[in-house]
Amino acid sequence: MGIADDAVEVRAQGWRTLAALHGLIDTALERALAASVDLSVVEYTVLDALSRQDGWHMRMQQLARATALSPSATTRLVTRLEDRALITRVLCADDRRGIYTELTPAGRALYERAHPIHDETLERVLAEAAQQPELAPVVEALQAGVAQPA
Repeated sequence: MGIADDAVEVRAQGWRTLAALHGLIDTALERALAASVDLSVVEYTVLDALSRQDGWHMRMQQLARATALSPSATTRLVTRLEDRALITRVLCADDRRGIYTELTPAGRALYERAHPIHDETLERVLAEAAQQPELAPVVEALQAGVAQPA
């Protein structure tokens, strides 16, 4: 194996480690959110993204980017959340072609209940992962990135 091959393998191993950590986090969040507030991780991600916006709304394409979903998957997800009265769609006043997705009062209330569960689960899983030698460097890198000012 040459130097270039070694570099590729190092990057591939790093990616596999990151994917393993993501899998642990995603599984734990999925279980905790489903059991406590009947939300999936991606549903929580929508509520979280909307909660961070002024006016608690976003255009559909912004929401698709924030959730890393395709436009069609975002539409299906928004429809599910709308059916649960957690979000609503509103036509943009400036551009009648634009549609905003907005949290309802019920969506805000559910997000407020889900947020601490999400954060506590994430903190617990990262602490557990930091005890695993193969995951510890990634956890440390994540924590160092959070500690540094932007």
